Amino acid sequence: MRLILLPIIVLASITTRAQKTDLRLQKKIGQLLSGFHGSIGVYVHDLKKNRIAGVNADTLFPTASIVKIPILIGIMSRIRRHELEYHQVMIYKDTLNYDPGEDILASFKPDEKILLSKLMLLSVTLSDNTASLMLQGIAGGGTRINELMDSLGFIRTRANSRTPGREQDRERFGWGETTPHEIAEMVEKIKRGEILDLQSDERMMRILGRQYWDEVALSQIPQDIFVASKSGAVDESRNEVLFVNSTHPYIFSIFTKNNKDQSWDYNNEAWVLTRKLSALLWKYFNPGSEWKGEPVKK
Repeated sequence: MRLILLPIIVLASITTRAQKTDLRLQKKIGQLLSGFHGSIGVYVHDLKKNRIAGVNADTLFPTASIVKIPILIGIMSRIRRHELEYHQVMIYKDTLNYDPGEDILASFKPDEKILLSKLMLLSVTLSDNTASLMLQGIAGGGTRINELMDSLGFIRTRANSRTPGREQDRERFGWGETTPHEIAEMVEKIKRGEILDLQSDERMMRILGRQYWDEVALSQIPQDIFVASKSGAVDESRNEVLFVNSTHPYIFSIFTKNNKDQSWDYNNEAWVLTRKLSALLWKYFNPGSEWKGEPVKK
């Protein structure tokens, strides 16, 4: 399946701060993505010059584990309203057992205790699905999370799994759905302190800054640069969203679906392309950097 580039006017119409398109970067991204065997969407926001670039930025994609960002916001919203405490003791029930042998929480015995803060660590840092399902329930369920997304202006980001009325969406997109632009804007608003409040958003940024899965887009950014990010992967979809706090800060997201290459090795086509995009953006925004990044498949 050949990549089809959407007209940039579609992307420009969704911006809110009179952003201009970086035509040079737009061309580089289009050239890089050409020939990908699947569907792909990219959104880039240059935070220093307030310029954008992207491809299929308003197309819906499966979130895979990136749905854990809306779930995190749902939990932090309840903490902000003093309905929960950050280090509150929670009780694990094995009815939530999602992925035994893979998820850390799934190895717990029924009725074992765990701090809410550690559940968030497992969910975001390790992408523990059992912990994330538990958090989704604690946040009020998918319906409540979707209502919260609506209230924040994210009308296309949705949790589908275990959410009444969204069974067909779950069949199509899996656990959640979003667009490259909307999820990048969500991370940007967290960075700006515009989601809940400054204290809550700063805490979410710290959580998003601790990632175990660092071999794809993160591998192309120097280790001494703060990055808040989340990745997601299922057989047919590989995704990542990052805020990169360099001297020239930027945010970008890359989403894929209908991928022909559904392998799980290092050289999966979508992961290779994600590394190349991350490397391109780092060098584009930091032209004097000596950082070479990790080797990327040619």
